[in-house]
Amino acid sequence: MSDDTRENVLPGSDEELDTEDVRGYDFRGDFDFSELLDSYATTGFQATHLAEAVDITRRMREEDATIYLTLTSNIVSSGLREVVAHLVRENHVDVVITTSGSLTEDVIKTAKPFKMGEWDADEAELRERGINRLGNIFVPSDRYVWLEEYLYDFFDDFFADEQVRTPTEFARELGETLDDEESILKNAADNDVPVFCPALTDAEIGNFLYYYRQGAGPDVGIEIVEDYDRLIEHGLLSDSTGLISVGAGVPKHHAIMTNLFRGGADYAVYISTGMEGDGSLSGAPPEEAVSWGKIKAEEETNYAQVEAEATLVFPLLVAGAFER
Repeated sequence: MSDDTRENVLPGSDEELDTEDVRGYDFRGDFDFSELLDSYATTGFQATHLAEAVDITRRMREEDATIYLTLTSNIVSSGLREVVAHLVRENHVDVVITTSGSLTEDVIKTAKPFKMGEWDADEAELRERGINRLGNIFVPSDRYVWLEEYLYDFFDDFFADEQVRTPTEFARELGETLDDEESILKNAADNDVPVFCPALTDAEIGNFLYYYRQGAGPDVGIEIVEDYDRLIEHGLLSDSTGLISVGAGVPKHHAIMTNLFRGGADYAVYISTGMEGDGSLSGAPPEEAVSWGKIKAEEETNYAQVEAEATLVFPLLVAGAFER
């Protein structure tokens, strides 16, 4: 009986696994950041996924793939704004797809910074003080008062000759008015990187467009289908495409959906905290997109998902894939 129970507790196995040993970074001696990132490959868990993401992003670059960077507005709310601006400034990415909040906050930060705050705050008190909370980031309401005035002047020029414009035209011409080397929109305009914003009305820009239209008349508006055509053509005209999706939602889906027209993206890297279990697009892993034909199925692994909060890992991905 004791032998039987022992087999249950300690099942025998003569099989040797032909895989690498689990091993982390050795901090003895001089510190080497590149070696630290390389050690992620054998660290396990999400560190290994990040190492895979770095490798796939390098392959995108080696193949000179058209690289789509998609991001949600909280990325620009945080200090990752400067990371995105760097990628655009250095022409490391070819297409940016984002949300209206990203444009809003990028413009605000050219004149007025966001401030560090606290997660545990008295929300009613913040409201009385005119402070808006994004996690542990505080945004005083005067930022939006300033933005409204800035955009009203911009709208007059933007709609002067044509009353129906596209979101990419909006982003480019708005970027041309900015004077901040850390601005994503300015760097995109300077480097001819298109910024697609399918849901342009879903932030303060939409509110101010609504108010502006009351005075300018109903003929003033934003047309989105032309941009969708352009986004599809970007994929169709590319020999290969790669996606880096930071966060999810509309930007991520526009990237994979428009790549469907070319038979799927060749490479994809997701950074996400979304849950697959609820069936949402935000939580859908890249292999689900393979089933839809939005990412190609290849014999060699061509996609990776890092299940982690972006401020922790996105700078590491950029350092590993673009700066070494």
